[in-house]
Amino acid sequence: MNVHTIRFRLIALGVSLVLASAVLRLLIALPPVKDLLRDLVADQQLSIASYVARDIERSIEQRRTAIQLMAHSFPHERLDQPGALSDWLQERQRLLGSFRAGLYAIDTEGTSLLGGSSPVAENESMDFREKGWFLAALNTHAPVVGGPQRGFAAGEPVIAFAMPVRDDEGHSVAVLAGFVRLDASGFLQGLLHHSRDTGGGLLLISPADKVYVSASDPSMILKPTPGPGVNLLHDRAMEGYRGTGTTINAAGVEELSAIVSIPSTGWFVEAHLPVKEAFAPIQLLQSMILNSTVVALVVVLGALLLLLSRILTPLTNTARAIRDMADGKRELGQLAITRNDEVGELVQGFNRLVGRLREKEEALKDTEARLSFMAHHDALTGLLNRGILDDRLQQAVERAARNGTSFAVLFFDLDQFKPINDRYGHEVGDAALVQVAKRLAQGRRRTDTVARFGGDEFIVLLIDLDDAHRNAGKIAEEYLVRMRQPYRVGEHTLALTVSIGIAVYQGGPLTAGHLLSQADMAMYHAKRGGSNAYCFYDAPDSVQS
Repeated sequence: MNVHTIRFRLIALGVSLVLASAVLRLLIALPPVKDLLRDLVADQQLSIASYVARDIERSIEQRRTAIQLMAHSFPHERLDQPGALSDWLQERQRLLGSFRAGLYAIDTEGTSLLGGSSPVAENESMDFREKGWFLAALNTHAPVVGGPQRGFAAGEPVIAFAMPVRDDEGHSVAVLAGFVRLDASGFLQGLLHHSRDTGGGLLLISPADKVYVSASDPSMILKPTPGPGVNLLHDRAMEGYRGTGTTINAAGVEELSAIVSIPSTGWFVEAHLPVKEAFAPIQLLQSMILNSTVVALVVVLGALLLLLSRILTPLTNTARAIRDMADGKRELGQLAITRNDEVGELVQGFNRLVGRLREKEEALKDTEARLSFMAHHDALTGLLNRGILDDRLQQAVERAARNGTSFAVLFFDLDQFKPINDRYGHEVGDAALVQVAKRLAQGRRRTDTVARFGGDEFIVLLIDLDDAHRNAGKIAEEYLVRMRQPYRVGEHTLALTVSIGIAVYQGGPLTAGHLLSQADMAMYHAKRGGSNAYCFYDAPDSVQS
């Protein structure tokens, strides 16, 4: 081929442009993208670690509150009645569900159990005198969180929550200790449920004990942390550093880590991801650039060797239209097919792609809407779920404290619901729960909250009440009448009633968890009073049906 011809020059120009474009993207565009990706991944890891840290902090505080409430309501008269005391502890364990690994009352000498919610092996040592959490509990008026340790009999990983039980003169008469398994569902679940498919994960570390409290990999629980010099970023974290950074772990893998504190325990969460995994999109982009360069060279050479004026003009027009759509200068839509050749096929393929993209966009919107609904609502009844209820309760407390208003929490529990499931099956029971949810939501204001708490328990939050006691009681009476109306499920006619516990917030340092616990206790007062009744937490003896 004559090097002085226009065809050769056009081919040389096309090849040069394709190669220059690839070089510019590899040497100029990729480094800033790599830095940006590093920052984005670091922010993502920090966000994950912060979310898990908040979740763990909330779990710790819930159990601190639970052990404190139980210590304040401890039945001193049962201290010399081990059987009765164990029954009380078992009931509290069942009601609150916070200490499934055991709930025990320990004498002040730390050498024997006064009572417990679960049996302990006879040969198990009961010497708590050297336990840091036990000694701390004897010398404080606040709940104490112990370090990670092995359980009594099975050696399962646990932590202890302890609170002194004091008599009227303020002397310690016992220590109430609740144990939680570190690998239990519902506690530290943000760590245990974190996916490790990418090679990264989460670690919960106790600097004081120098052990892994929990981890995405359960086999690491209670294992000792690396010694000094093995992981430099870990060494800094043990000394108090919090933030993000890159380090080489004990296995010699370069990782990008984010570290966030858990204030109430002194622990910290570490989210780590191999740098190789973090920069996988960059490697993919480099490969795509090289592959696209090869393809572009082939296309350019083929196009220039054929009828340039016939092929390049329509291709240029089509490429310009697609580029304008990608840049937002033109609305995404199908292009007109003006030629029945390769250019026409290209336009036709693009039009089909646009159609598929629109279909996928609509499907994605529908999926996002469904996922959003499922994330905030109970799957069976359609009521708000417990996560949203916690947020609404916290907002109600803050709003009431700020505006000086009152609100009420109504805790509903169905009476004799289990026999319906046992007799007619869970399908009939679920259908009855759906009808119960509709009756609970009927007539409520848009500002009120109706949520399913779990099983056959429901919560109704009534905010901005002028006379909280009177209005809450009136609404509870209306519910009692409404809920005992017959339920028609298929060919069955069911009879259900409810027991209602009411907690009223009228100011003070109460938390959302306190209010739920108060309403729960009031509901049990109502249930013990004969069911089909309601009871206020601050007036437990005034059960009304």
